Amino acid sequence: MKVTISDVARLAGVSTATVSHTINSTRYVSGETKERVYQAIRQLGYTPDASARSFRTGKKKTIGFIVPDISNKFFGTIIESAENYLSAQGYHLIIANTKENMEREETNLRLLTAGLVDGLLIASTMDSFAQLERLLPAGFPVVLVDRTFGSQKYSSVSVSNFQPIYRSVCRLAGRGKRRIGIVGGLPRLSTTKERIAAYQAAMADCGLPQEEALIVYGDSMENSAPPCLDQLLERGCDAILVCQGLMASVTIAYLRGKDIQPRRDLELVSFVDYDTRAYEFYYDQVDRIIQPVEELGEIAGEQILLRLEKPDAPVVERVLTSEYRPCGEEGA
Repeated sequence: MKVTISDVARLAGVSTATVSHTINSTRYVSGETKERVYQAIRQLGYTPDASARSFRTGKKKTIGFIVPDISNKFFGTIIESAENYLSAQGYHLIIANTKENMEREETNLRLLTAGLVDGLLIASTMDSFAQLERLLPAGFPVVLVDRTFGSQKYSSVSVSNFQPIYRSVCRLAGRGKRRIGIVGGLPRLSTTKERIAAYQAAMADCGLPQEEALIVYGDSMENSAPPCLDQLLERGCDAILVCQGLMASVTIAYLRGKDIQPRRDLELVSFVDYDTRAYEFYYDQVDRIIQPVEELGEIAGEQILLRLEKPDAPVVERVLTSEYRPCGEEGA
């Protein structure tokens, strides 16, 4: 038979209200009484009913996180970092995977905001903020993660890669490279737009030819990298930037299969989206743009709890910066 709060109260010699106040810290309870209550809880093996507590307090102590690709270690690392932070604050994390599909995202948004979670972290794959906003209940606590919109009214935490990409293109130009290609993610994403804009600005400032054919787009999944690389190689590129970590991790192996060695045959700039040794052998051959992924996840967790505690607090846009590390430099 399941142990109830009444059983705890009876053993501790107090009312059920006192047991509830002790567990939820909703009213002052003397130290001696608390000790009797906790001793009874331990003796009986009582587990508080989370659903009943959430009904009384209006809080479920649970945050939802909508991510576009749970198999991508970039998002896996963000999830782990956010979960570590939230867990330390007594919160649980529920993950919803959209697979970069807007219909799946809409379904998950409707489900999670229907009473399952207290707030949401969202790495959205939507085309526009208006499309996302219409799916969210008014006043629902939300923090956008990694991906943002030009017009938004929610707090966000993201990473700027403009300067690292700009510097990498200029460095390639300084090495005499003229046909620098770039592989971007989905064109609709804010991350992709910023990276392509940085590339175009650097190409213009360095006096290099700006050809649309040198810009190709994948779908942010690893299988989309090889066709993009083939297109750029066919177009005579002597350097390539791969602006997404999962696609970049596939790039090195794919080029090796074609007997193309970075730096010897082709200059390569690779995104490193998480802590990995996969690039270790190539560190002296590949320029890297390293994103602060763990920090991104921790700040996301911090910001969503802030929205819960202070719903009327001003919207905050936290922007972190990636590190550009040219080939041969230590410290990865």
